[in-house]
Amino acid sequence: MNALKRLADLLSRYIGVVIIVFGIVAFFVPSGFAWAVDQTSLLLGIAMFGMGLTIRAEDFKVLLKRPKDLFIGCAAQYTIMPLAAYALAKIFQLSPDLAIGVILVGCCPGGTASNVITYIAGGDVPLSVGMTIVSTLLAPILTPALVYVLGGAWVEVSFAAMMMSVVKVVLVPVVLGIVIHEIFGKYVEKARDFLPLVSVTAIVLLISGIIATNREKILACGLLVAVVVILHNLLGLALGYSLAKLFHMEPEKATAVAVEVGMQNSGLAISLATANFAANPLATLPGAIFSVWHNISGSIFAGMRKRMMKGK
Repeated sequence: MNALKRLADLLSRYIGVVIIVFGIVAFFVPSGFAWAVDQTSLLLGIAMFGMGLTIRAEDFKVLLKRPKDLFIGCAAQYTIMPLAAYALAKIFQLSPDLAIGVILVGCCPGGTASNVITYIAGGDVPLSVGMTIVSTLLAPILTPALVYVLGGAWVEVSFAAMMMSVVKVVLVPVVLGIVIHEIFGKYVEKARDFLPLVSVTAIVLLISGIIATNREKILACGLLVAVVVILHNLLGLALGYSLAKLFHMEPEKATAVAVEVGMQNSGLAISLATANFAANPLATLPGAIFSVWHNISGSIFAGMRKRMMKGK
């Protein structure tokens, strides 16, 4: 049992490395992972259900105790990353497929890995958890609305269809997980340490499937997408931190905001691209590359912040 817990902790901390390893295998042995693309919504739903199971009623207390911090963080989440995505798509003159993929990443809520990275960085974990919960619950409205406004410059966007996609693969699984936790809390708590394995496994399979089915496209335009994705992520981290400092947040809070803004739920971006932009096959690529990169950059940022806060 302890060995399984250590494995779960290890995979959560080094999910970027795990994704890279499986991604390389999927690239050279696509037949072993291509099937996952057809199960995109299911895999993301499993990941979000796993997230819901880790949320306790007391986690919502932060919403009442710290509304100002949460408002600043979530406002940053849904302004910095969407606008940065739009600007980068224009600057690099991306094709409609890639542009909508980058914008989808920018308009998604914070990813669950951000809570782990915030913890490693010595940041304010309750604030990070609160931001993830709020941005996820707002996603069914804000994500489709932002994609509709910003992505409409490149492709036709159906607000209603996208909203239903977010409700099905994010809101329903998360709420179901929360409800089950409340009803069977005693049993869920016993398995709490192992729940990250559920989400990690689902996300790794999802990204590996995207890589397996897009090998030629990755070779053709992977470098351009990687540059845009890296800039997008770094802008999120830098501007998120700068905005938090502008509002005179303590270093721990500023670290949480930076990580939460910079690390997106890129699995949701992949799922939305698959479900709503089938005519734009490259739209899944930015989300897949972002999933790899933001875990790497987040881990590096966490190490830097922890050293800086220890030395203050």
